[in-house]
Amino acid sequence: MSDSVSDSKLLITGASGTVGGAILAVMRRRGVPVRALVRNAATLPGHPLVDIVEGDYDDPRSLDAATAGMEAVFVLTTPGSPAPRHDRALVRAARSAGVTRLVKLSATSAGARGPDGRIVGSWHRAAEDAVTASGLSWTILRAPSFASNFLRWADLIDRGLPIPNMTGSGRQGVIDPRDVAAVAAACLLTGVGAGRTITLTGPEPLSVPDQVACLARVLGREITTVDVPPDRARARMRSAGMDAPAVEAVVAGAAWAREGGNARVTEEVRSILGRPAGTFERWARDHRAAFQRGGG
Repeated sequence: MSDSVSDSKLLITGASGTVGGAILAVMRRRGVPVRALVRNAATLPGHPLVDIVEGDYDDPRSLDAATAGMEAVFVLTTPGSPAPRHDRALVRAARSAGVTRLVKLSATSAGARGPDGRIVGSWHRAAEDAVTASGLSWTILRAPSFASNFLRWADLIDRGLPIPNMTGSGRQGVIDPRDVAAVAAACLLTGVGAGRTITLTGPEPLSVPDQVACLARVLGREITTVDVPPDRARARMRSAGMDAPAVEAVVAGAAWAREGGNARVTEEVRSILGRPAGTFERWARDHRAAFQRGGG
């Protein structure tokens, strides 16, 4: 371990994922040493400024080792089944290690009420509660649909097949995950947003068809969508191996978004970063190669 890495005081969880990886990129550009928590170190390229540690949210000793000596932790948990136990485990370890600041990535659906009256995103809200009740300084960052979600459809687009749409014409404040990462980095480094629940969005509400039209323009090819009713979505997710609670969480969130529950747009990115949030079109142009035939 280099001297600079040994001086790291920031722990980034979910470091091999979309937002966690983007936070690492921000810190590398700024020359800030960090510790990165992943399940498998082989999934993350090595870097002189990044101390890669392996851990498991169900292994308390690994969390104790990961949080040891840290001052601030980016909290990102993505369990296969919606449950806040991983957040609680990480908070316990952070508190025991003397961590002073937590920055938690959550979702705009946390605690929202769906069209049928049921609470949407209840596990997100419970996970938030674990952070806000920690006794540590905290910031909650709620984000809607990520622009990068479209990368999962790259193969369908390449094959000329329609993109499945669970949210109909419902618009969402689609955000570039790089903006979420930049805000998270600011919160970790400066403490901005302490004690606040901050909703981050892109500059305009977009439906899936809106995003498809934009991506079609950027790629110069036709892209279509196909509406996926809740029952068909359930069947597909169950056949893919998702457990029942996770399936129902996704279906409930999609119904909420379909009815316009996620159409909110905020100026929080501009307020914190001093610049506007990036557009979906900018994200699409920056990631054009991923949708090209033979692209990654």
